[in-house]
Amino acid sequence: MPLNPILEVEIFDVWGIDFMGPFKPSSNGHNYILVAVDYVSKWIEAIPCPACDAKVVIKLFRTIIFPRYGIPRVVISDGGSHFINKVFEKLMKSYGVKHKVATPYHPQTSGQVEVSNRQIKAIIGEDYENKAAHDKLIRLKDFKVGDSVLLYNSKLRLFPGKLRSKWAGPFKIHEVLPYGSLTLLNQEGKDSQ
Repeated sequence: MPLNPILEVEIFDVWGIDFMGPFKPSSNGHNYILVAVDYVSKWIEAIPCPACDAKVVIKLFRTIIFPRYGIPRVVISDGGSHFINKVFEKLMKSYGVKHKVATPYHPQTSGQVEVSNRQIKAIIGEDYENKAAHDKLIRLKDFKVGDSVLLYNSKLRLFPGKLRSKWAGPFKIHEVLPYGSLTLLNQEGKDSQ
């Protein structure tokens, strides 16, 4: 008999869950990310959320984990109040899922979730850096009524043509609206949308 018993688990039987954040709020007001990691396949489910509370955790299990992957045998979390509460315990008990609380600073227990959190943070950091670098290259252009402009046709990406121009026009600026929007007139002086 080995000193440490070898556990036999199937894919999607053991999930680790943890919150990441707070981050700078997104346009939807999401400050946190709830991360769930399958311990066997290392599959990650991550959902953005405005707060780290039990409602979000229950929503994750009811709308994503249970319908897509079935009922797990074990869920491992840290000792946060969003995981240790009556509502979450009642949900786990009603489905026959064991809820295990990881010992703080014990990487063997919650290590998989922490590794996934580090990877997600690195990806988010790269996105912020890429956006900042891209924004530095964009020159602001002041358009005035009467200027001639060309209009980029983004629909051509859907229906590519080798010799088709991606630009339409020229158009005359009829009106400058807030936030960079313009009203254009075509060559005949008709309003074009």
